[in-house]
Amino acid sequence: MSSSAPSQAAEISFGIRLGAAMSTHGRLCVGLDPHPQILSDWGLTQNAAGLRSFCARVLEACAGRVGVLKPQVAFFERFGVSGMQVLSEVQHQARAAGLLVIADAKRGDIGSTMAGYAEAWLNPHGDFGADALTVSPYLGFGSLQPAIDAAARHHGGLFVLALTSNPEGQQVQLARDPQGVTVAGQIAAAAAAASAALIQDDAGELGSIGLVVGATTAGLAADHGIDLAAGRLPLLAPGYGAQGADAQTLRDGFGASYREQVLVNSSRGILGQGPDLFSLTRAIELAKADLG
Repeated sequence: MSSSAPSQAAEISFGIRLGAAMSTHGRLCVGLDPHPQILSDWGLTQNAAGLRSFCARVLEACAGRVGVLKPQVAFFERFGVSGMQVLSEVQHQARAAGLLVIADAKRGDIGSTMAGYAEAWLNPHGDFGADALTVSPYLGFGSLQPAIDAAARHHGGLFVLALTSNPEGQQVQLARDPQGVTVAGQIAAAAAAASAALIQDDAGELGSIGLVVGATTAGLAADHGIDLAAGRLPLLAPGYGAQGADAQTLRDGFGASYREQVLVNSSRGILGQGPDLFSLTRAIELAKADLG
């Protein structure tokens, strides 16, 4: 697997890099989700060769048009070593092409195990070096400290699961402590504090520790006293397009934070237009215009 250095200025914080990418290319993040059905629909084989062809076509469509690519790690893991080889390749290729990469691996553990995960995904010189990683705080937010430390060390970012779009998530995320504060609210506040601690020269840029907040559930934040604008956290919003949320849903749900903090992920809505390159690029441009 490749371990070449990324082309980006790695000493610049993830928050600053993300803000620049959004200013240049807009708030669309394309989800690189090689779901079995997508590969079949594209006429590709269910193996590493099909996976590699899929990734090459998506990367060609994204380069120069969007600022962020989010590979869903599970769809690469299912092919074993060969699938992870393709993931390593495409992440390095994407970063060399100027895209930021968010590895959607949802890692969560304690102590040295969490540190191992974080080093694997956030070291820019590693096989799976990404700009940011999705993480789960449900062993307690403090369990993420090794990942926060790795993000600081490597100038990377984290997106912490906070208010996800799956209905069963609300059983945990909207549970309240004796003071009436929801779990999601506690996570948001802790992320804001962790992000602020990483900013050395606050010029109003985005933080490097963000939240995952579903496009269809963002409206629950205001209903439950969760301040998504606090700390200028980047907010990764899956659920746009094929999963049911439109641009107005996003604007209404995120309110004032939508304009500068929200990065909107679209996977099936874009990938469903493939494999034709023109159709993929047209879908990207239409989504960018729709999201504003």
